[in-house]
Amino acid sequence: MITHEKRNALDTRLHLPVRLHPKRSFMLRHLLRHKVLLLMLLPGVVFLLINNYLPMFGIIIAFKNINYVDGILGSPWVGLDNFKFLFATSDAWIITRNTVLYNFVFIILNLVIAVSIAIALNELKNKLAAKFYQSVMFFPYFLSMVVVSYLVFAFLNVEYGFINKGILAMFGLNELNWYSEPKYWPFILPLINLWKGVGYGCVIYLAAIIGIDSEYYEAALIDGASKWKQILHITIPLIRPVIIITTILAIGGIFRSDFGLFYQTTLNSGALYPTTLVIDTYVYNALINMGNLGMSAAAGLYQSIVGFFLVLGSNWIVRKVDKDQAVF
Repeated sequence: MITHEKRNALDTRLHLPVRLHPKRSFMLRHLLRHKVLLLMLLPGVVFLLINNYLPMFGIIIAFKNINYVDGILGSPWVGLDNFKFLFATSDAWIITRNTVLYNFVFIILNLVIAVSIAIALNELKNKLAAKFYQSVMFFPYFLSMVVVSYLVFAFLNVEYGFINKGILAMFGLNELNWYSEPKYWPFILPLINLWKGVGYGCVIYLAAIIGIDSEYYEAALIDGASKWKQILHITIPLIRPVIIITTILAIGGIFRSDFGLFYQTTLNSGALYPTTLVIDTYVYNALINMGNLGMSAAAGLYQSIVGFFLVLGSNWIVRKVDKDQAVF
């Protein structure tokens, strides 16, 4: 039997064109057939490589004692010493607890409220009003945390804040120094995060709800199902894949936190650290005080690795419950 390689060698001696391997020939035809789509994909691939894969070279910083004389490659290796910075400190438990618990609350609140608002907007008969409400709720998502911090300060300022001078004074209550009272911030921060991000989540779930075939609701209406039963047995089950995907991705970032929310909104007040200090702000403060790039890189790598395994674990649990709903 003459193999493809022997045939190519014979064609070379006879000065005939070299034949492509059948699999390679099929791949080449496939690429040529879809060259326009692949060309459209090229900018996204280049962006992904530049922003997500090339920076991974910086992982080595987490294992080095960086100095500007020797550079990244020439700086001495320190092994896992930079990681001890996160775990050997007395604040390790506080920053880990705050990071995980806040993100857990954010995930639950944003999911429940965003899905509820999306369902409510879909039920509005006046579509113009629905678009208006959707735009109003989506607008805070575009505000930077610097702007949000000034808005929060306008409410919580000790001397001129609306809460102190308007609401508390109206009921004859004493004024509060909000930026010195850590016990209130576990309630304030989730409200701010919800106000800023619920519009974005609402748009995602509303798009999924709009894509549901109206025949399901018509059949349920003929069978006498109430609006509440339609939501429970049609809307929520059909948008469950979107809910699962967004939740799994959110769980992957549970060891990361919104730096602007915890640093700028709280004005980095030291009195609030017991309830507002998270991994990101702790590393930033340490970097500013000590200037150690290796420690900050170690923290970022630690968060990424934990997030990666959390995504895998969450997806594994979903596969055990319902294989069809898993992301991969």
